[in-house]
Parts: sequence; structure tokens; C-alpha cells
Amino acid sequence: MKITSVDVLKCKGGSSVAGEEFFVICVRINTDEGICGFGEAGVAYGVGADAAFGMCKEMAYLILGKDPMDTEALWNKMHRKTFWGMAGGTIVYAGISALDIALWDIKGKALGVPVYKLLGGMMNPQLRTYASQIQFDWSPHAKPMLSGEDYKQATRNAMQVGFDCVKVDPLLWDPQGGFQAWDTRGILSNEQLRIAEERVAAIREEGGDHMDIIIELHAYTDTNTAVQLAKVLEKYNIYYYEEPTQPLNSRLFREIANKTSIPLASGERIFTRWGYRPFFEERSLSVIQPDVCNTGGITEIKKICDMAHVYDIGVQLHICGGPISTAASLQVEAAIPNFLIHEHHQAALLKANRDLCKYDYQPVNGYFQVPELPGIGQELTDRAIDEAVVKVNVSGACRFG
Repeated sequence: MKITSVDVLKCKGGSSVAGEEFFVICVRINTDEGICGFGEAGVAYGVGADAAFGMCKEMAYLILGKDPMDTEALWNKMHRKTFWGMAGGTIVYAGISALDIALWDIKGKALGVPVYKLLGGMMNPQLRTYASQIQFDWSPHAKPMLSGEDYKQATRNAMQVGFDCVKVDPLLWDPQGGFQAWDTRGILSNEQLRIAEERVAAIREEGGDHMDIIIELHAYTDTNTAVQLAKVLEKYNIYYYEEPTQPLNSRLFREIANKTSIPLASGERIFTRWGYRPFFEERSLSVIQPDVCNTGGITEIKKICDMAHVYDIGVQLHICGGPISTAASLQVEAAIPNFLIHEHHQAALLKANRDLCKYDYQPVNGYFQVPELPGIGQELTDRAIDEAVVKVNVSGACRFG
């Protein structure tokens, strides 16, 4: 089997509550045997979608004419033959990830098995799932959650469909509904601490003792403010504390971990096993959150999860993109021994996002079943391909050797 061409597509996934367009960058790898594979780059939000589109396009030339079954060799070629791949970063590894996922999709389809079978087989047939980002409510129509009563309602909404774990950023909205409108670095004011606590207390009151609460900070806090907030929230028995600061200085996580009893988590902005190494060696994280669509794809994320297992570190894959991201993540989570919980983001409720693919995988009573279709078990619809905002077909001679 040989790769004949690669389609790169920029698909519209809807609009966020902050008014930003949500673009999902996808690839389809085509082969001379008629089998195609789908992948996704993990930069659907924020700045970088167009850059990821371009990276997927350039990376595609590296794999043309190759055997898609040779996933390890092709991953190493994308990593080493790009020059910048050996230093990495968000956009480089988003491109590698999208193509790698599609290669595994082809491999599973060619062999007639779901990808998890190729990763070692089923370890976790039922995947506990949490409702992620309830500061946007928990419904297909996102809106700002401001008061304690708002957070109680969002918690009720999640509980009504079976979730017993939620994640919230209690500082994302200021009291007037400003998105990231107040400064959360340096030192938090008593008013900021009071409002954050009020919101978390409302979730705990509504959810009761059985509800697990994950605190999300998006790295908008720093070491000082993360420690301040942790001391206020510790009494609410927090499940773990996500991205208390940016991951560029791993020792800051050790500092925060030493000053709170809440387990720390991070990973959506950490790339490859080399990027995770200092966090493992310092044991500053209790939970890692690699994203299969930006840390290097299925080939790399399996290695990262296995390394984490050596250090008794749990895994919660970061998932905030299109349905291909969800499907690929489910395949990995099914096969790893240190799986903790699956993230189901509020964006996964958006109709435009759900309509991109053939299968609408949603959890039932707070649990996901792993797709049993060959490959990753997900494909873009013909309509999504036809209506892509930008699309290009990469074919011809390899430009990079």
C-alpha cells in the first residue's frame, strides 16, 4: 500500500461563547488501495489554525509514496527531516499529530480492527467521563456563568445527564461577564478569591460529596496566585488542579505542589516525551493531560503514557477539538493502564462541531463506550469536506527527501 495524496481541510466547528470562530483542522490521507485515514490537528481554538493548516500541508510531502503501515518510521521522518521538528512546539507537533492519527486510522482499517487492538488491546472498556468547562454552562448553547446560582444550575445540568465529575475555571469570568477581563497574576485580591470560592462552593453544595470537582486555571494564574487560590479551595476536596501556571518552567510546578495538598495536572501545552521528561523526573504532576492532536499523535502519546506509568502518574487526555480528536483519544484511553478519566468539553456539544463527522459519539450516564469500528472509528462527512472553508490536495513528488 502506498500514500497517493493528502487532503488538508479547515472546517467550521461553530462559535465559542466568547465569540471566537472554532476551526477544526483535519487531514485525509489517501492510498492506492482506496483506504483513507482521517486525523486532526489540536489547535481548533485560540491563534494557530491557519498555521497548523500550513504545517499539515508541508508535512504531507514527507509521507507521499510511503507505506502508511510504517507509522514509527514515518513519525521519525516527520520529527527529524523537518529540522524544526527536533525542537518542536505547538504547530510542528500539531501537523505531525494530524498525519500520524490518519496513518493509524489506515492501519486499523487495513487490518480490520479498531486502533486500540494495535496498541495492546482493551484495558478500559468503560471510560468514566467529566463535563468540562461548566463556566460556559452545560448545554449546546453556551453562556457566561457568573453567580453562585449559575454554577449550581450548570452542575445540575451536568448531573441530569449522568456526570459525577465536572471541571470549572472559577476565575475566567469577572463579575460583569468580562472574559479573561481581570488580572489573575501577581497577587489575587480578596474579592477575586471570594468570588472564585463562591462559585466552587456552589458546585460542591449542588453536587454533594459524591461530585468530583476539577479546577481549571488555563495557566492564566502564576505561581503566587495559584498557591493563593489553592489554599482557599483545598477544603472543597478538589480532584485535581489543572494548569496552575504555564509549563515552560517545570520547577514552578514543584513549588506549587509543595504548597498545596491538591494534586496538580498539566499537559495540553507540553509536547512529546522530551517535553514531559522534567515533570516526570521532578514528580511535580500527579496527572498528565497530553493531547493526541498536538503532542505527536498516537505514536507519541502512547509512549508518553507508558513513561508516566513508570512514575505512578495518571492520564487524562486533553480533548478540545472536533469529533476526530474524541475518537482517536478513546482508542488510546482504552489501551493504557493509567487512564484516569475522559474529558468531554462543552465545545463537543456544539451542533456545528458534532455535525462534522459521520458518528456523534457522546457519553451515556457519564461513561463513554470505545468505538469498535476499524481504525479510529470516525470520519468527516462528505458535506464537511465539501463545505470546508479552505482545502488543498497535496500530491506529487516529495520535496524534502
